[in-house]
Amino acid sequence: MTKRVLGIIGGSGVYNIDGLENPTWKKVEGPWGAPSDELLFGTFEGVEMVFLPRHGRGHVQTPSTINYRANIDALKRAGVTDIISVSACGSLKEELPPGTFVIVDQFIDRTFAREKSFFGPGFVAHVPMAHPVCPALSTALLEAAAQENIRHSKGGTYMCMEGPQFSTLAESHLYRSWGCSVIGMTAMPEAKLAREAELPYAIVGMVTDYDCWHPDHEHVTVDAVIKVLMENAANARRLVTAVAKRLGSTRKPSPIGIETVLDVAVMTAPEKRDPVLAAKLDAVAGRILK
Repeated sequence: MTKRVLGIIGGSGVYNIDGLENPTWKKVEGPWGAPSDELLFGTFEGVEMVFLPRHGRGHVQTPSTINYRANIDALKRAGVTDIISVSACGSLKEELPPGTFVIVDQFIDRTFAREKSFFGPGFVAHVPMAHPVCPALSTALLEAAAQENIRHSKGGTYMCMEGPQFSTLAESHLYRSWGCSVIGMTAMPEAKLAREAELPYAIVGMVTDYDCWHPDHEHVTVDAVIKVLMENAANARRLVTAVAKRLGSTRKPSPIGIETVLDVAVMTAPEKRDPVLAAKLDAVAGRILK
């Protein structure tokens, strides 16, 4: 058993937690550039927590300009042991109306303009992503949502598009034909980078609209999305505190071995590794570099 430091990646309002003790914003610097914002450190009922506004306070980063590598690196440097992501999304299924919290368990990544790995030429690694979320964290989220009487759904595929524009009607129908549950713009490469950093990760897709496939949502508007987004924020805060209490201040390793995934992922021989890149990996891959 080790100490848990729970990282929360979310939007405005998610970090305004009643009962958060000693809240302190701190700048965390790393070799991958600047994260979206400072990190908010605090404690809730004995659980150490670190909050990161994904788009920065005031929503200043687009889905494509977020420095996902810097964000995950900063959380790792801050001592985070587990990550829960809270992300607004559109629904691709009739049975997932606005206001539903989907505990996602799979992804399809259709982004193309983002840096997706900490590794590269001179230090090659291939982490497994068949099971991209930590089942222990997802189970805790499901139990917390039920406890708080928050409408939720177990499992589902998150289709991650580049954005920042919403889908065309043809795209929306295509993603529905693939069996996707929700569509958003920020889960990738966030989940991939968390895996490379050996951080267990789970995500809650907060449905704000039906996307344009639905006859009542042919034209998705920012005003409509923000209205539901604000309604979801209160539930998100309740969910975050409930899951923190459920997880507790001590932790067991992920049941799928995420904390040691780099043991079988690195391909480059030690004597061939790029020392410059290796130095940048001091937090992400520090365990195997010692």
